[in-house]
Amino acid sequence: MKISVRNLEPTKVKLTVTVDPEEFDPYLDQARKEIAKQVNIPGFRKGHVPGAIIDQRIGFAAVAGEAVNAGVPDLYSKALEEKKIRPMAQPEIDVQEVPESAKDETKLKFVATVERRPDIELPDLAGMEIDVPKAEISDDDVNKRLDALRQRFGTLVGVDRPATKGDFANIDLDAQIDGESVDSQEGVSYELGSATMLDGLDEALEGLSAGEETSFEGTLEAGDHQGEKAMIKVKVNSVKAEELPDLDDEFAQEASEYDTLDELKADIRKSCERDAEARQATDARDAFLAKLQEGLEIPVPKGVKADATAEHLKGLTADSDKATAEQKKEAEESAEKELRDQIVLDALAEKMEVQVSQADVTNFLASIAQQYGMDPSQFINAIVSNGQLGSAVQEVGRSKGLLAGMRAVTFKSEGKELDLSAFLGSEEEAEESESVEAASAAAAVADELSAE
Repeated sequence: MKISVRNLEPTKVKLTVTVDPEEFDPYLDQARKEIAKQVNIPGFRKGHVPGAIIDQRIGFAAVAGEAVNAGVPDLYSKALEEKKIRPMAQPEIDVQEVPESAKDETKLKFVATVERRPDIELPDLAGMEIDVPKAEISDDDVNKRLDALRQRFGTLVGVDRPATKGDFANIDLDAQIDGESVDSQEGVSYELGSATMLDGLDEALEGLSAGEETSFEGTLEAGDHQGEKAMIKVKVNSVKAEELPDLDDEFAQEASEYDTLDELKADIRKSCERDAEARQATDARDAFLAKLQEGLEIPVPKGVKADATAEHLKGLTADSDKATAEQKKEAEESAEKELRDQIVLDALAEKMEVQVSQADVTNFLASIAQQYGMDPSQFINAIVSNGQLGSAVQEVGRSKGLLAGMRAVTFKSEGKELDLSAFLGSEEEAEESESVEAASAAAAVADELSAE
């Protein structure tokens, strides 16, 4: 197989692959066998028709078409591996030449254009030190959690006064455009100051008492008239204030397993400390990735970036066509950072010679299924049948590469070395996993089961 590579862009290549007959013949033979299973030819048992008869009766063009469909993806993968090209998107493939008969010496030739991962040289990890902010908590952190716990045990009590921030108002809403009602809701409970409904509602309700009403202009955020200006009429049915329990031992006994308020506070402080340590580990990860990218030029594939930007934009606005310039900029910047991080993590996984096991992938997919409340077995089967197992293997590889890389460097905070083993695990645990070949073998079995 002859492979020529032409760089179109720093992150885009065109591969021209010319396949020798002896490499293409096995795909032709397999195509003949598959066709023989599907046709009835007098004088031959189904599935036992000689290849020459298949060529004669069915036509070599049909055989070659089947062989190309099966062989080109396989040959393309081999070409990528030989030329050390790491694709980041699906290729555009153009089959240019195919033999027209069994005796035709024309070689199969196809061109594949694909966006690729750029080649980057990561810094040496040996001796690398990274500073991370100290994991600190304050009395305010403890008090905020204590207040949140009090709110869970709070009660709403009706008050005979104007509504203010923090109160809960029961309201009726009627949205009108050109004097015609287009949407209305009754008996809605709304917390003043939460800003969870229409813009301008908080300001309109402030100072109103039960039985009073007002109107304001706002932009509808849902329904058939989403995005349109409307006159919003709002009526206050009742106003309730939140009454919180006293902070004492009795509250501690009701809200927790502890007998005293001091014991409850001590437990909350420990929880805050654990969360602060987790945030510190996240800061360490971000600082590590930033350190790896220092001084590196990392070009991002244009097509991949455009697709990623579109996905990020969906998370910022319900209608991408109406996105603001600021939203588009935010989506583009987020997509570019995400892709740069992925490129670095893929390179890091290779540098650390990471291996992905069958158990790694299964556990990864099972954890995702649990997060979404799905049956793990059904979720994994769906991933396999949709051809997404490769992406899962890649994600696991990135995660393992990141952990291995972070274990190889030293993190410090205020001059003292940090112990992040609780978050990074140990090298011994990583070495216990099976090889990526085991994961691939499991994928092949799963593919067969899905097909059946």
